[in-house]
Amino acid sequence: MNQITFEIDGDVQAQQRPNFSRMGKGVSVRDPKESKDYKSFVRLVASEHSLDELITEPIRLHIDVYRKIPKSFSKKKHLQAVEGELRPTTKPDIDNLVKGIKDGLSKVIWHDDSQVIELVARKFYSDKPKAVVTIEWEK
Repeated sequence: MNQITFEIDGDVQAQQRPNFSRMGKGVSVRDPKESKDYKSFVRLVASEHSLDELITEPIRLHIDVYRKIPKSFSKKKHLQAVEGELRPTTKPDIDNLVKGIKDGLSKVIWHDDSQVIELVARKFYSDKPKAVVTIEWEK
């Protein structure tokens, strides 16, 4: 089994709803600026870990998202969050956090998102917000 693991530092940007606009007879769909910028950042980080060729095999993808600990937490809650006893159950949803990362990795690490056959995504709290991405595949 081959494996790549890397971190994407900073707050993970949840995928936002696309913007729609009518131009003549067609409809244009665009990513909001924040989502587009985050995907570009993910591509940049991923390119530092990319292989000589895109992965074409089935992929197992594991993403751990570390959200910033709210300042409103008491010292006790803060400690529980750091130790992983208290986990985020607030928005954004985990699938929206993962979407921008997956989109940013496509065409940089692998050929297409459809290659992801297994996805494990988890949310934690941390004093250092980030995403830890692990990609596994057989060759």
